[in-house]
Amino acid sequence: MTTITRAEALKGLLAFSALTTVLAGCAGEGAGTPGAGAAKGKDTVTVDYATYNPLSLVIKKKGWLEKALQEKGKKLEWVKSAGSNKANEALRSGNIDVGSTAGSAALLARANGSPIKVIDLYSQPEWSALVTTKNSNIHAVSDLKGKSVAVTKGTDPYFLLLQALKKEGIAAKEVTIQNLQHADGRTALDNGQVNAWSGLDPIMASAEIESHDVLFYRNLDFNTYGFLNATEQFLTDNPDAAQTIVNVYEYARKWALENTAEATQILADESGIKLETAKLVMERTHLNIDPVPGDKQVQVLKGVGPILVESGDVPNQSDIDKALSSIVDDTYAKKADSAAIENVKKTVS
Repeated sequence: MTTITRAEALKGLLAFSALTTVLAGCAGEGAGTPGAGAAKGKDTVTVDYATYNPLSLVIKKKGWLEKALQEKGKKLEWVKSAGSNKANEALRSGNIDVGSTAGSAALLARANGSPIKVIDLYSQPEWSALVTTKNSNIHAVSDLKGKSVAVTKGTDPYFLLLQALKKEGIAAKEVTIQNLQHADGRTALDNGQVNAWSGLDPIMASAEIESHDVLFYRNLDFNTYGFLNATEQFLTDNPDAAQTIVNVYEYARKWALENTAEATQILADESGIKLETAKLVMERTHLNIDPVPGDKQVQVLKGVGPILVESGDVPNQSDIDKALSSIVDDTYAKKADSAAIENVKKTVS
């Protein structure tokens, strides 16, 4: 199998970005979409929302962030992320200021030169597992040798797959990896185009409920934390707005823990999934965590780093080491204390 590595793709993306800058001024990478410093203006903050980040759906539905940022004289623009890879692309291009990814995806981006920092943790989810159909003859990771697997490269399901293969002693080249966006991966599995799929909630939970697909390999340790990332430029230019976003996220996390039923219903409504599916997702989304990023998350990512180098997604281990030493900015999450949360409550009430 011949695939383009993540590092090569990112180099190409940088070259393309430079070319479009020369041809079109300060335009972003997406056609007609403003990039950093473009049409969105200094008073507009762009934040992503994603079905794999239930807190983002709650915050968007409730309108809390709009109210909190308005007090700071800022407008809010929401941008949907279909996966960690898409959030990383938007952060790199400047099309969003703050985006939600898996920790492993954030490490990949930072190691390949994307100037992002994790400023908050929004969950410790078991959102990824290896999936196959109910009548499949695949029952363990060892059965994947010589088979095809759908997965979205640059996301936690991708890194879970690579780690599971390595643990079993199977080289990635011994498996045919089909790089498909999460929803397309499920479709490919159910249509018989691939033998397995490294899935992501809530699409994975929908596959369980609706298609009776089977999670044949699960490992919480191979799922990294939910990282809320910001571009370094945004943190330099808008530290107050960044703090406001983290404060609202912490308010939402505490609210969701106290109002699980309503949070689950919002997840179902905003994701377009059944309530039964949303309940399954929330069971696997651990919100009762310390939201301050730090050594614990770095230690988890240290296990992912060598695999990124072995797979060719990052050129050198030195790139991983440099990223690990610089990816965390815990100052914002530490300031999201009880007083800050109470202030958010007054603002949004």
